Amino acid sequence: METKNKEIVCCSCDPKEKDLGQQFWDNQYQSNTTGWDLGAVSPPLKTYIDQLQNKNLRILIPGCGNTYEAEYLLQQGFANVTLIDIAPTLVTKLKGKFKDNKSINIILGDFFEHSGAYDLILEQTFFCALNPSLRTAYRDKMLTLLAPGGKLTGLLFNKVFEKEGPPFGGSKQEYEQLFKTGFKFITCEPCYNSVAPRADSELFIILQKAL
Repeated sequence: METKNKEIVCCSCDPKEKDLGQQFWDNQYQSNTTGWDLGAVSPPLKTYIDQLQNKNLRILIPGCGNTYEAEYLLQQGFANVTLIDIAPTLVTKLKGKFKDNKSINIILGDFFEHSGAYDLILEQTFFCALNPSLRTAYRDKMLTLLAPGGKLTGLLFNKVFEKEGPPFGGSKQEYEQLFKTGFKFITCEPCYNSVAPRADSELFIILQKAL
């Protein structure tokens, strides 16, 4: 994993640009401006995946990026993985990469327009890529997509960035306020096994949809 000297960066953009839509993100992949990409599955998510025993869980990874997490899930025998991303260049690449694997469904589309029912949604640099004005909509959409008792699990930045994002940061207190509606907190604690460039700046969350 070539992350030793990387800063926590997401992409090169005009800080005044607020509409981070399809063209914006597709441009990042066309120009290979993907500073958020770790090059491997995130260690906290790998550790979590290793604890999962039900290989038939319906799993969604929104804003999936190069999705090393999905690749690891498939290697571990998970049979029902869905990816969604808004960037056509990326999705075309992923469909080619996984073209012979029937355990994965890859969708080009807007997360906020997606429909389905999932037991587990993995969060890895999607939340922090969204304009903070969309955070309530993010929470509400997660509640719509999760099956009863389903879990939203992953990583959120526990810091405020000096430069305007993406990535957009936040705090544990902010997230507790946001997700108290509709979710039960199982875990929301600092990561002990973040990659070095993100040490002391990540929270690991497991949020269960309230019954």
